[in-house]
Amino acid sequence: MTFSLKDQAAIAGIGVTPFSKSSGVSELSLAAQCVVAACDDAGISPGDIDGLVSYTLDHNEEVDVARAVGARDLTFFSRVHYGGGAAVGTILQAVMAVASGQAENVVCYRAMNGRSGKRMGQGVSGQIITSSYIHYSWYMAYGMLVPGSWIAMIANKYMHEYGVTREDLGRVAISQRNYAQQNPRAYGYGKPLDMETYLASDPIASPLCLYDFCQETDGGCAILVTSADRARSLQRKPAIIRGVSQASTRGQEEMTSFYREELTSLPEMQLAGERAYAMAGLGPDDIDAACLYDAFTSEVIMQLESFGFCGPGEGKDMVRDGALDRDGRLPNNTHGGLISEAYIHGMNNIAEGVRLVRGESTGQPDKAVEHVLVSSGVGVPTGALILGRD
Repeated sequence: MTFSLKDQAAIAGIGVTPFSKSSGVSELSLAAQCVVAACDDAGISPGDIDGLVSYTLDHNEEVDVARAVGARDLTFFSRVHYGGGAAVGTILQAVMAVASGQAENVVCYRAMNGRSGKRMGQGVSGQIITSSYIHYSWYMAYGMLVPGSWIAMIANKYMHEYGVTREDLGRVAISQRNYAQQNPRAYGYGKPLDMETYLASDPIASPLCLYDFCQETDGGCAILVTSADRARSLQRKPAIIRGVSQASTRGQEEMTSFYREELTSLPEMQLAGERAYAMAGLGPDDIDAACLYDAFTSEVIMQLESFGFCGPGEGKDMVRDGALDRDGRLPNNTHGGLISEAYIHGMNNIAEGVRLVRGESTGQPDKAVEHVLVSSGVGVPTGALILGRD
């Protein structure tokens, strides 16, 4: 007998710090701020927290966060590997803890001085002697030193195969920047972007330019998970967790996976989506909006295909038709996303998924939003999350 996690848990609170290029405070301070904010949003005391989940890349140990916010005894704590691929994984860990009775109120958090401190865009050149990074040494001799260059390799192949143009990438960047104009939290707020500016921007790793890259950000984001029944008794509309899954597939590396038989799809995304859909009892046609992990614009187009919104090579056509825009088929990253709001390793995309279900996004679509799909990092072991309105 298979035990389903469908509707067992809900997101009852979200909390974010201000996003900046220099926070001026420690990462522990950022973690404490966002965790307390998530509790405040749900209407519970930090003393009610009995579980914490984060990324292996987060520098804030659970005991330090618990002490800083005044949490009670912890009965569950866990961490998920693979950078941005951990985003949905933290939620899955929390859901399993709640559904199995290991904890009642689990907070998932990510706090980082990602601009003023350790910058994700700098790559791993000083770390390849460790076993988990050794595969990068196979590529670094050819100048592939940083995430942008690893993704550019795949983007070039994908774009050549399916006729995707730089203008198509630009449409993704511009759509998300347009959403950011309504979001005062966003880095792109008050900084509109048009196609002429996009096409004239500095190349970083061909075919990717400045506006194809996510931000490097200081900030924190926390998500409070509890049982669906308990969430209904708290002060905010719950976002019910319909389906949640992690996935890694054959030939997987971190960001590269160049030894697979083909590079024009994201098999780990497809598997995560299939499992999340199956758990939720839903399909692509049931999804009203999305927050697709957008470290790079090309990855958004590829995910449209991976999650079944269109066939192989048809992602560009959806983008050209305005599908990602506010009045489109699949409004996407309505807060600006990692590209134009902030880069908190995907946790802020989960927070936006909750806002969409609540009807509280600054970029709320005109149509009703019943279900939202959120994804984790691309090119790494990943995950998919389907949130539903109660």
